[in-house]
Amino acid sequence: MVTLGTDRISEFSHLFEKKRLAIVVNQASLNSSLLDTYSVFVQAGFQVTTLFGPQHGLFGHTQDNMIEWQGDEYEKKNVRIHSLYGEHRKPTPEMLSETDVIVFDVPDVGARYYTFIWTLALLMEAAAEHHKKIVVLDRPNPLGGESIEGPMLDTEFSSFVGLYPLINRHGLTIGEVARWLQKYHIQEVDLEVIPMKGWQRSDWYDQSGLKWIMPSPNMPALSTATVYPGQCLLEATNISEGRGTTRPFEIFGAPWIDNEKMCDFLNINCPGATFQPWFFEPTFHKFERTLCRGAFIHVTDRLLYQSVATTMTILSYLFNTYPEKFEFKAPPYEYEYEKMPFDILMGSDRWRSELSSGIRPAYKWSELWRDDEREWREFREEFLLYS
Repeated sequence: MVTLGTDRISEFSHLFEKKRLAIVVNQASLNSSLLDTYSVFVQAGFQVTTLFGPQHGLFGHTQDNMIEWQGDEYEKKNVRIHSLYGEHRKPTPEMLSETDVIVFDVPDVGARYYTFIWTLALLMEAAAEHHKKIVVLDRPNPLGGESIEGPMLDTEFSSFVGLYPLINRHGLTIGEVARWLQKYHIQEVDLEVIPMKGWQRSDWYDQSGLKWIMPSPNMPALSTATVYPGQCLLEATNISEGRGTTRPFEIFGAPWIDNEKMCDFLNINCPGATFQPWFFEPTFHKFERTLCRGAFIHVTDRLLYQSVATTMTILSYLFNTYPEKFEFKAPPYEYEYEKMPFDILMGSDRWRSELSSGIRPAYKWSELWRDDEREWREFREEFLLYS
């Protein structure tokens, strides 16, 4: 079994002794014995003065896209609680006034748009500005650390789903993300990463021996995380990404799709997955209580499956087959009020334009960002912690 950074705090007790700690956590912040991180520190005798929570709340109870929560919704004796997805996404001086060391222990799912890594970035900026140390307790990238995918973000399209240049599926652990941020973007921060033991880059989450704990309300399983780097793009369209079902992102569709024809096409042009025609009625979100026709994605070979390229193939099919039905959503999206949601997710307005060039199979999309992947693979070597 993998030993998490959270399991190793006693080995690094010098970082926490006689310090006032602010811990950044959510409902998935557990050690390998399923004890929550706050209790891990308290039972070890360390002083926790503040709790911060990211998007979706301390307990993963709020939904997507600017559904905020406030710290005063919770009560915990002798501990201040602050939301980093509400009035503030970056802690203020007052929020850090009773803190010497910030401890970050929020799981990531390996995709650029998952906002927790950008909460980490803003915390690192605040730590540098206010001369606080930040300690990141490392956790596995659920998708492993070898496969990467997608184009590089253009800084013109920086947002809370991508503050700094990064490809869609980055192949880093949360601790490696912190090292990258420190090296290239937030050099002044006093950073320490407590690494895992027993994790290798080739390991997917189901090879770690750890329980899957939902890191957000629509991430119920590893299979969800597997398709998410591509399927998250549907959030920026009028296609249901399956919110309001029990298998979001694996299920997708709309009322007006001929799903038999769509699946026939996708099963020929998207290797590593089988698309099963699927009917569903979302209980909330897009097309609430309306019968949708779409597909269930069964990933049959996760090493062959390319999530971003697959979803771009889905979108190119729907965009060109249903030009009078398909729509891109308008802003706001994740606190961006001007640029199109699809553009900030893909990190450029190029890819929305490319969809109008016709229907493409997955391998043709992959070819368009292969150089970005090659450059990122070489560039990231210096801040990797695991082989």
